[in-house]
Amino acid sequence: MNESTLTKPRPKFVEVLLADQHSIPLSIALHLVPGALIVAVYAFVAAPLVRAIDYPPFLAWAIALAAVLFPLLLGLAWLGKQVTGRYCLRGGALKYLDRPVPRGKVTALIIFCLLWMTVLSLSLLPVDNFMYDHVFSWITYEGTGDSATSYLNGYSQQKLLTTLLICGPFTGWFLPLIEEYYFRGFLLPRLARLRGWAPFFNVFFFSVYHFWAPWTVLSKLVFLYPGVHLAWKKRDIRISIGMHPGSALLMTVVGVIAVAMGRTSL
Repeated sequence: MNESTLTKPRPKFVEVLLADQHSIPLSIALHLVPGALIVAVYAFVAAPLVRAIDYPPFLAWAIALAAVLFPLLLGLAWLGKQVTGRYCLRGGALKYLDRPVPRGKVTALIIFCLLWMTVLSLSLLPVDNFMYDHVFSWITYEGTGDSATSYLNGYSQQKLLTTLLICGPFTGWFLPLIEEYYFRGFLLPRLARLRGWAPFFNVFFFSVYHFWAPWTVLSKLVFLYPGVHLAWKKRDIRISIGMHPGSALLMTVVGVIAVAMGRTSL
């Protein structure tokens, strides 16, 4: 451990970020700025690149998400260094990583939340479609539409399968995992001033952070809340990790199998 790192004064912005509580305006900004950056990277870098090679817009969004979220993860590790003297997540900037819930109980909670999110996210697709058709149809990103898979539809089996195999490890696990570390491990524990409203605040602004799909805010509030609430109440991020990246992984595997079997319209 580098003792000089621990004893020398830290920059004020580091102290603000590592404080036990964030102000409400700061927390809102920290929830939403990554989403704005993702849209900017998509619009100015990823979309033109993917359009040039004639691949599904889904690939462009995956590139944009990775371009923002991986540096965000490095930033969390750097904040951990300001606490411990070494780059780290556990014991640094992130909380809820101490695994206080027994393995059997956390497994049961993860299964419940995973099933809840998977079933409800599919069941609420008509709500998403209604919101898009009646409120957000003016949004014209390539591939947007009243379908959860509009970003993939209309391409050959070969391009769909290639896209899913390239993006799958990222959109199906690593990127949702980084989101959980940031939104649930870093931001949520610093909302103690909101007491019981902290999980709702966190889920709401996490839903809004998806600027590329604002028509899904209502459904996300429903299918994400139980897992986030339990992670907050039990102070164990494994619950929301099992729910969110777990559901994304399940959907990715199903999608790859479907395309491999000849389904070119998901």
